[in-house]
Amino acid sequence: MKNNKIFVLIPDGVGLKNFAYGSFPEIGKQLGYDIIFWNQTSKDLSEQGLKQIKLKPEPRAVTDLYKRAKIESELNHFTSKFNDPVYQTYKFPSSGNGLKTRLKNSFVRMMVNMHSGEKGVKHLQKRMEEAERKSKYYTQCFDLLQREQPEFLFCTNQRPLTAIAPVLAARDLGVPTGCFIFSWDNLPKATKVVDADFYFVWSDHMKQELLKYYPHILAEKVIITGTPQFEVHFDRQKRLEREEFINRFRLESSRKYLCFSGDDITTSPHDEVYLEDTAQAVESLNSKGYDIGIIFRRSPVDHSGRYDDILENYKHIITEIKPEWYKAGEAWNEILPEEEDLKLQTSIISNTFMVINLGSSMVFDYASYKKPCAFINYDPEGKRAVKDVAIIYDYVHFRSMPGRDAVIWIDNKDEISGVIKKVLDKEIEFPVENALKWFEKINLQPAEKASERFWEFISNLSSRQDLIS
Repeated sequence: MKNNKIFVLIPDGVGLKNFAYGSFPEIGKQLGYDIIFWNQTSKDLSEQGLKQIKLKPEPRAVTDLYKRAKIESELNHFTSKFNDPVYQTYKFPSSGNGLKTRLKNSFVRMMVNMHSGEKGVKHLQKRMEEAERKSKYYTQCFDLLQREQPEFLFCTNQRPLTAIAPVLAARDLGVPTGCFIFSWDNLPKATKVVDADFYFVWSDHMKQELLKYYPHILAEKVIITGTPQFEVHFDRQKRLEREEFINRFRLESSRKYLCFSGDDITTSPHDEVYLEDTAQAVESLNSKGYDIGIIFRRSPVDHSGRYDDILENYKHIITEIKPEWYKAGEAWNEILPEEEDLKLQTSIISNTFMVINLGSSMVFDYASYKKPCAFINYDPEGKRAVKDVAIIYDYVHFRSMPGRDAVIWIDNKDEISGVIKKVLDKEIEFPVENALKWFEKINLQPAEKASERFWEFISNLSSRQDLIS
């Protein structure tokens, strides 16, 4: 009798949003699969009728140190191999100054110095896995998988420390494993810490990236599916129509709204300045007879108060619609979404005429609606920039853009009002067309079929037994 039990490992909020809240579970059920979410978050998925297993993840501290060393060594390797200093910009300094932190940093530095190049990176991966196999958590994962015997273990994120033990245990037991590369910018950052039998990527472009950075992976093991995160934009039942949207958020029915999409504080430390610059541009246009408002959607992981003064001073123009995410803990992966956020995000896009942000993947969300995106491309005036905006647009994932005209560039604050005016007056057309070409390059089309492609692979898993190590 065919085993139809599929384990889906959910280590964080992104995994919830992509695979627990969308169409993925329902498609699997219709195909007759017994889907069990190995839920490492605090969210109770049984409330929405999903089967789940809760096993508190407790990776070893030393595993994290090997992970840090592996990432840093790998970035050094990429820098040397591709003769490109951009990979050094992906490094982040360790926070904290205590003795314990200094000792940890010294250990990481020693490991990096001892292990360089491709062989050194592979050795650190091995050391990381060996360390985790000695954990109590690994033993618990091994026992669970031995007892349940799923047909397939699917990990929804390639970078969490807590995913290493479950995938290792599955591999050691001969359970086929797959891992999703969850974001378009992750591969150049050396964030892949999970080794699986198969890898799921957004596009052929991302597949070539994976093979470029990890040449030991066989091309046949890289499966192009697209990402489920855009599927919601193609389901009209999920979005609020304009009248309902206006009434729910107490907006003005005569106004045309643009969206300012916030970034996390690491990517855009001066985001509140850009929001104020946009508000001033809108205020100027409104004084000339326009009637424009701003919907502000902050980054779901940004719970800071850095926008508070701007929101208060421009409350006649800006309406904040907060993402439906909540803090379950202090770590970034403990900020979790509610299912309602899918409907909320797509409704904001449906009811705004453009988006302004600093280098966000929201360009693809708006491309799904055939609406333009403007990228902020200047450092704030009158203050020393914490992070030069030029660093952002030099990141590897932006090199995939098919020409500069895939977005509208805002090169200084004085250009914002002109850009908004041209979009409203339909004087700009090429960015939408080129953004769609970029979207087609980055994510397999049709975008709404991603979940179906995952299940198509799983349904034909038996034909790929020769690729399982």
